[in-house]
Amino acid sequence: MITFLRGKLVEKNHTDVVIECNGVGYFVNISLHTFSLLPEGESIMLYTYLHIKEDSHTLYGFSHKSEREIFKLLISVSGVGTSIARTMLSSLDPSQVKQAIANGDVRTIQGVKGIGAKTAQRVILDLKDKILKVYDINEVSQLASNTNNDEALSALETLGFARKQAEKVCDGIVREDPQASVETIIKLALKKL
Repeated sequence: MITFLRGKLVEKNHTDVVIECNGVGYFVNISLHTFSLLPEGESIMLYTYLHIKEDSHTLYGFSHKSEREIFKLLISVSGVGTSIARTMLSSLDPSQVKQAIANGDVRTIQGVKGIGAKTAQRVILDLKDKILKVYDINEVSQLASNTNNDEALSALETLGFARKQAEKVCDGIVREDPQASVETIIKLALKKL
């Protein structure tokens, strides 16, 4: 029904925004990922998803269409509601969600608050084929096959770095140079951490 909103940013919080469009203020729920991408200026555009229940109509906003599509896929899974999907997109960025589902990475998905082992397995089981069809398989599997990345990540954790932060840095390094050795990944990551 409402596919996007373009207007003046009236209010900005970590979990929601208010956008004024032609004199009407829309309250839109957002993820932390979208919050981090919001421009500082007054004029913004968000892709939206209208969730309708018996007792409420709730708007969810996303900075990119791809994040909205992943949100819609997540809420199609039994046991995953809009709040869990939003929490997942707040804890992980959309590419990490795609990667975890495509690789069957239960641990990453289970690391999101509110998701247990069974729900994590159900998310992977229900969405793996859809993720691989919708997104280019090479785009998703490039990082998956890199054991050097995993070894470097393990070494950085041993050195006391937080897993999520180290993971982001290592993934960026591997994206730039998929053939990087373990030592190279660690050296470059230490400079960025």
